[in-house]
Amino acid sequence: MTSDKHTGTDSDAGTLYLIPAPLGKDPVNRVLPEHVISVVHSLDAFFVERIRQANSYLRWLKHPVPDYKCRFYELNKHTPGEDLLEMLSVLKNGVNAGIISEAGCPAVADPGSELVRLAHESGIRVVPLTGPSSVLLALMASGLNGQSFTFHGYLPKPGRERTEKIRHLQTESARKNITQIFMETPFRNNQLLEELRTELDPDTLLSAGVNLTLPEEQIITRRISDWKSETIDIDNKPAIFLILAEKKGTSRPAFSGAQKQKKPAHKRKRVKK
Repeated sequence: MTSDKHTGTDSDAGTLYLIPAPLGKDPVNRVLPEHVISVVHSLDAFFVERIRQANSYLRWLKHPVPDYKCRFYELNKHTPGEDLLEMLSVLKNGVNAGIISEAGCPAVADPGSELVRLAHESGIRVVPLTGPSSVLLALMASGLNGQSFTFHGYLPKPGRERTEKIRHLQTESARKNITQIFMETPFRNNQLLEELRTELDPDTLLSAGVNLTLPEEQIITRRISDWKSETIDIDNKPAIFLILAEKKGTSRPAFSGAQKQKKPAHKRKRVKK
């Protein structure tokens, strides 16, 4: 093994690319740069959650190598340690390979972080590629605090634990002025939204980003008191939720676009006395 002193990487090993995927089905590529596509086209070894879905993604990108000639290795939350070591050996043997996310960015609420960590420990170069991240896209468009936020991934399954988690997130959001970001399995989105409407305080801000980057995209930010009258069906649609609560006894200044703004000082007319 030879080592690059400047980067701490094994110069004989392959590179591990982290390959994002669209956040939903769309026949048109609206999210992946040409550079990402060219990198994917150069690879024939992939670490994927589901081989069938990975094949569909590669066909969508018009990958030049037939799927039966590509090497696929299943990488999910049930992957045993010995299989991870096998994947690591592929990279150590000088093969460039990529982790393909099913949606969004690999290793973010998605399998892959263990293999990425092993790659770093083995001096293997890791390259994240540009693509859609529902976490950042939803935060950008929410109007909530983008300076301080926490992503919690998936909430517990419906029940007492989830209800307590929601209340705790609201309490911590108010105490620390942080945006709380979380997800749910799509077929339970409507149920989660209804629980948020019920459990959160009326002044708490809730934002829902639905079908992000797709033609049917919806991004709605309201106080819970206003959400109660909002009719929206997000069942079985990719969605991400954000909340921002206020400390008791405080309120945000209201602003009306119709309010008359003062002219800048240098543009005010001087009045002769």
